Amino acid sequence: MSKRDYYEVLGVARDAGDRDIKKAYKRLAMKYHPDRNPGDEKAEAAFKEVKEAYEILTDEQKRAAYDQFGHAGVDPNRGGGGFGGGSADFGDIFGDVFGDIFGGRRGGGRQQARGGADLRYNLELSLEEAVKGCKKELKIPSLASCDTCHGSGAKPGTSANTCGTCHGTGQVQMRQGFFAVQQTCPTCGGRGKVITDPCTKCRGQGRVEKTKTLSVTIPAGVDTGDRIRLAGEGEAGEMGAPAGDLYVQVHIKEHPIFVRDGNNLYCEVPISFANAALGGEIEVPTLDGRVSLKVPAETQTGRMFRLRGKGVKSVRSHAVGDLVCKVIIETPVNLTERQKELLRELDESCAASAKRHKPKAEGFFDGVKKFFDDLTS
Repeated sequence: MSKRDYYEVLGVARDAGDRDIKKAYKRLAMKYHPDRNPGDEKAEAAFKEVKEAYEILTDEQKRAAYDQFGHAGVDPNRGGGGFGGGSADFGDIFGDVFGDIFGGRRGGGRQQARGGADLRYNLELSLEEAVKGCKKELKIPSLASCDTCHGSGAKPGTSANTCGTCHGTGQVQMRQGFFAVQQTCPTCGGRGKVITDPCTKCRGQGRVEKTKTLSVTIPAGVDTGDRIRLAGEGEAGEMGAPAGDLYVQVHIKEHPIFVRDGNNLYCEVPISFANAALGGEIEVPTLDGRVSLKVPAETQTGRMFRLRGKGVKSVRSHAVGDLVCKVIIETPVNLTERQKELLRELDESCAASAKRHKPKAEGFFDGVKKFFDDLTS
């Protein structure tokens, strides 16, 4: 039976680069792998065909021979040096396909010491601190590089030895019948070296628990959910590997006066009935101090007033939000008899010409009357 063209098998062009070939191989190998298709002989044959095509096209010399002479150029029975009998080792798929996902390297190899983990610090700020920016001292408990062995894990004056189980490769091969699976060396954990004389301070880990103090500059305009990244301030890596990062997660505490929405601030301002009816000026708070707000006569409760540029300056641009004030008419309490009498006189006076003085009330009650009339008709 004649073999299919290797480029056709992988579904790539003849001038495809290694990256495209590897991408096509990984997709097809995952699709036809025996573990995903137990007992399916067609999938097993397709898997072998895909693997054979991949091994030829990713080898520079074999690919050149194949491009010039076709399958004859890589047939070992014709002296081409070729593919090595055409058999597929299913264990290798774990290195080829899953290696990129879990940080391994194609074809096996010593595992690098793991880098330090990233850390997160939840930082609460007042609204004023967030709007104007500030500096904060953070105490961060984490794993830091051991200052005795300088992160190597070995006692000063000594060093790690080559692992006798994997001979420094970091991996061992396990064969179980038809399958051959390459696994991380259980003795050295994939590092290829073992520490026979560990550091007494860190006990061979290369890291110790420490609490460090960091000074962090919080930029003006940050909001809840913003993150500040401090590179290299996370946990120290194993055996001198790079440290992780520290992410400062910002949360703004509730403010007694203002509510923030993006770059705008909102607040409620109580005003007296007289101020609302007659108009006048009132003082309203801002983050920069008090300002005067002119309230027109006949202002109704709930009316919104916008003060341009009195909000928050964006952390990502030069745009500045607004302050939106909602006026709430405050009903007088603890009235004297004289005050009550005056209010009754005012109400009676307004009732005489209700449509003029109480347009909303008149409109509301007219609507209620029509509603009930419609129900009974």
